[in-house]
Amino acid sequence: MKRLNIILIFIGIVLITLLSRVYFLSIKSNTYYEELSKRNYIKRVYEIPNRGIISDRNGKSLAMNKLGFSINIKPHLRSYKNKHILDEMVTLINKHFPEYKKEDLYKKYKKLDSSYKHDYVKIVEYIPYDNFFSKYTLFNTKENIKIKSEVKRIYPYGRNASHVIGYVGNSTKIDIDGNEFSRHSGIIGKNGLEKFYNKKLQGELGFKDIKVNALNKEIEVLKEKKISTNNDLKVSLDIELQRYVQEIFEGNSGAVIVMNANNGEILAAGSYPEFDNNIFVDGISVDEWEEMRNDFNHPFTNKLINGKYPPGSVIKMGIALSFLENDIKPSFTVYDSGSIKLGKRKFRCWKTAGHGEVGFTKAIRESCDDFFYKGSLKIGINKISKTLAKYGIGEKTGIDLVNEHFGTNPNKAWKQKKFKQPWYIGETVITSIGQGQMLVTPMQIARYTSFLATGKLPRPHFAEENYIEPEKIEFSSRHMNIIREGMYEVANHKKGTATKYLKNSKVSLAAKTGTAQVITIPQSEKKRMKESELEYYHRSHAWLTTYGPYKAKTKYVVTVLVEHGGHGGQAAGEIVSKIYNKLLEIGYIKKSK
Repeated sequence: MKRLNIILIFIGIVLITLLSRVYFLSIKSNTYYEELSKRNYIKRVYEIPNRGIISDRNGKSLAMNKLGFSINIKPHLRSYKNKHILDEMVTLINKHFPEYKKEDLYKKYKKLDSSYKHDYVKIVEYIPYDNFFSKYTLFNTKENIKIKSEVKRIYPYGRNASHVIGYVGNSTKIDIDGNEFSRHSGIIGKNGLEKFYNKKLQGELGFKDIKVNALNKEIEVLKEKKISTNNDLKVSLDIELQRYVQEIFEGNSGAVIVMNANNGEILAAGSYPEFDNNIFVDGISVDEWEEMRNDFNHPFTNKLINGKYPPGSVIKMGIALSFLENDIKPSFTVYDSGSIKLGKRKFRCWKTAGHGEVGFTKAIRESCDDFFYKGSLKIGINKISKTLAKYGIGEKTGIDLVNEHFGTNPNKAWKQKKFKQPWYIGETVITSIGQGQMLVTPMQIARYTSFLATGKLPRPHFAEENYIEPEKIEFSSRHMNIIREGMYEVANHKKGTATKYLKNSKVSLAAKTGTAQVITIPQSEKKRMKESELEYYHRSHAWLTTYGPYKAKTKYVVTVLVEHGGHGGQAAGEIVSKIYNKLLEIGYIKKSK
């Protein structure tokens, strides 16, 4: 009896197991196998919208699509039985388009074809419309070839604003993982506006769910989603102004920014030397890449937002405001004899004989280093750093470009964290004239100059999508008037550091020059070296930041950095004057000087 019970229990367990499996296969797995079955007879074909056009403020295309065709060959032609068909197709392509070598076509077909592939193999990705049109009928009548329309991204203005516009390239595995669209389109924005606004520019995929038979022949469309076409981007650049800036800056390395100070709209922005974005669309050659990569002028670096430079004297207005904000009276003066001594080190003014008695306005007008040395010792680095942070120094501007750098707004805590070292008083002194550890981007200086012009801190931007209301910064109007008066005298007073260099401007300007040292001048040198006496890459960077018209409600900022240019006014004055005259000529500025 006991043995019988064991047998019955065993039989019961087997029956329960079998019933459970039948239940799982017939009911639980039904949904899974039903979905799998659908895949066998329904295929989804994606429709990719043309990438959106980027146009300037006047509707001129900066990035557009050029029509062409791709050549696609039927799959599964590598077998012995079908190889003659593949040979015929490859020979036909090579005959009419000899730039495509037979061995390369075979290699590409072999790489893309597989026993699981049902779609035609794209063996030639793009041939321009004009080159292919006369041969369209010939190719399109071939049973084993399918011709598809294609577009190629082109940049009509070549080297103009290339760092701003950016470029597209073939999407990598990383791109595909983060962007379903690029899995099907094969391209993605790699830099500049093309990358920042990639999601908008690519649009939305369309698709058709198509019922097919066992031979992959289409029977009917079951479901369809239209592509999105609202993917164009209009930006604030004026490409004709941009081309003019490129023309007058040619031969220099550095950056130029032309911005509406009131709202942060950028009319022109160049990082020089520029490069032609079109070379990246098909893939840059190894030789081209190496030549550009090894160029000491760094054409690949977007100096507008990634170039970090000592600001030199263009930071002095912010330092002066920090003095005034921290209870140094507007009547504060120093006597500049040419240098001060701290410990064993001597800190020199750029003017060997000194400037004599100096107050705020004169200090800005004549860029007296000694005034800022002595003022900084009164308030210390932490208060200076706190004030400059309010004006965007050491912070991203928020511009609609990728990988913007912060720069450096140093203070005691920053140095302790970065170097595990205390802050020394000599560092406060050199920071007060924009040297030492302080680093800024040209875009930060343009934004900070906009604040000095309007009292508000705008977000620089190229597209309306990135516009926000300028940030209102609390300040004393009396203090700001002192700063503005000093900047006006820089460009207009007979002793202003930029007056003789801006004399050709037809627009009334406020300005500040800057000479940012690249190397430290040895203490053994009794007088300041002339820039012409230094090797080119040891020469100081030249800054000139300006705004105008001085009394107009709508003001424009022009900030210029000439790498290794020496004195700011001398290197950039004529460039700035020409830009303002152009703004006047084309109607952005209404009133002349």
